Amino acid sequence: MRLVGICRFSYPALGGFKRMHDSIAEREAYLYAAERMELRFRHFETLTLPSIAAQTDPRFTFLILTGETLPAAYRDRLHDITAAVPQIKIVTREPLKHRLAMQLVLQEELRPNETESVQFRLDDDDAVGVNFIRRLRRMARQSEPMRRRWRNMAFEFRSGYSVRLSPEGIAAKPVQAPFWACGLAVLFRPGDKRTVMNYAHHRLHEKMPTLVEPTTRMYLRALHDDNDSRAQQAGRGLKPLTAAEAEAFRNDFNVDEDHVKTAFSAPVVPRDTA
Repeated sequence: MRLVGICRFSYPALGGFKRMHDSIAEREAYLYAAERMELRFRHFETLTLPSIAAQTDPRFTFLILTGETLPAAYRDRLHDITAAVPQIKIVTREPLKHRLAMQLVLQEELRPNETESVQFRLDDDDAVGVNFIRRLRRMARQSEPMRRRWRNMAFEFRSGYSVRLSPEGIAAKPVQAPFWACGLAVLFRPGDKRTVMNYAHHRLHEKMPTLVEPTTRMYLRALHDDNDSRAQQAGRGLKPLTAAEAEAFRNDFNVDEDHVKTAFSAPVVPRDTA
């Protein structure tokens, strides 16, 4: 069984963003602006990357899709910070529709596709619990008797936290939300040409049986001014972490509040992007 995740990192897709642009050049200018790139890196370095690096089951692959035109300074930075995580593969593609690009990357990784796969998607500013891969593998194994006649099956962790990062640290609130992408995975049989990117995550339950784990807090979903979510509305009720919560974030997600404070206190320094 293969476990494969995919994440896009400032990939200049044709569509796939709520902010529209008239040309690829305009989209790349927006994506690669220094302030935006620093915001994305800070979230990736303090949330996504540490949670992936600390997985208690190392038997997985995590694909990071970025564009061929990502400026050299950012490309080198991305390679440098991920170099110590053997599960991470950085791949580049020319501008395509974002779902198509991610489907092709997954299909290429899975060739010759001779075993079952469990696939998940993750934004570059979210985190998963350090037991995410282990728990997915267990759910796939334990559900095998019931899914023998099913083509696919989705696994969902419904509980997590909404978080906002700042120089003051982490503000958070517990949430339980149905079919958020950061808590989902889909099992595929050998030879299936479809991928997790063939489905809208919020409608997976309409397409296949789903096994829901409602209690374990398994994701951190970041809110900030650059993401496509309704951050201001969703951010109501966030509170600074208590000492016990900060310790739980370190243990359960490998997310360290002191790291967040340091990263988000640093000034934005324009980089030579040649």
